[in-house]
Amino acid sequence: MSDTTANLQPLKDHAWIGAAEKIPINSPGSFISISPITLLAPGRVVELQVRIAAPRTGDNLPIILLSHGQGLSNHLSSLNGYGPLVNFWASHGFVVIQPTHLSSKSLALGATSSEGPLYWRSRAEDMKHILDHLDEIETAVPEVKGRLDRDRVAVAGHSMGGHTASVLLGARMTDATNGKVLDLAEPRIKTGILLAAPGSPGPDGSYLTPIVLENYPFFKGISFTDMTTPALVVVGDNDPSTHLTNRGSSWHVDPYSYSTGPKSLLTVYGAGHCLGGISGFDAAESADDESPERVAVVQRLSWAYLRSALYPEEDTWSVVCAALENISSLGKVESK
Repeated sequence: MSDTTANLQPLKDHAWIGAAEKIPINSPGSFISISPITLLAPGRVVELQVRIAAPRTGDNLPIILLSHGQGLSNHLSSLNGYGPLVNFWASHGFVVIQPTHLSSKSLALGATSSEGPLYWRSRAEDMKHILDHLDEIETAVPEVKGRLDRDRVAVAGHSMGGHTASVLLGARMTDATNGKVLDLAEPRIKTGILLAAPGSPGPDGSYLTPIVLENYPFFKGISFTDMTTPALVVVGDNDPSTHLTNRGSSWHVDPYSYSTGPKSLLTVYGAGHCLGGISGFDAAESADDESPERVAVVQRLSWAYLRSALYPEEDTWSVVCAALENISSLGKVESK
């Protein structure tokens, strides 16, 4: 048993996380969060701004690149969102770097290019740009200088951010403007977390709604067949996403079903598109879905998966999955 697993212990970090407190986690530590950090990005409409959250102590810290979704809120689709995940991951040993993508409501760029308004390709390029400029980030944030483990990098994304993570993990995109198949896989990224990510377009886009086909035709271009990088796909079984698909909640399982292993699937029972409220604290867009218990499940299972994916010698993932089996009312995990 590894030292990390040996130190796992039940920990209640919110009074209402219910049975999720029985899922073991390591002891949290304090962390710092600094923003905005501005990275020059020639050719980009605006400079790239990021937030970095990192443990105050420790070296050789693994990195998570977090891609935001869209949603209804005015601020969460930016580096200012996803506090429930960012704070948890940073307090449990990860450095989290969040960009504000060009699709952010805070920028309100709209359809200013062939990629707008969701800027699917630019989103992936933002993540590559961050990895290309880690030296600049360390210079801007002396508190983390020399403390990043650049060989242990993960990507995570929610909703549209899940699409971004998918293509970085190897999903192929066919450009709707010219029919060219694009490979945007990033070899520096070793694993990933897809949170309520978009699914397959189906034959000739038959799984997509007319609104999507008319306004976001790039969704027709994704294929998960070549997404071979290890990943955890997280879905809620109450997430029909009727504005995007006619398939219901099962659509979000497609990145797991149609990709090549090794992959794991976490189904969070009762969860909607925000998986209990991962995009922000007490956010309007998750009002019908808000559940500290479900958020705690996502926090703990995603942390455990990334620990074991980036440190194969650790059995953290198997220990935490076994704990979830004992409280099976919250969700289930399957793997291939």
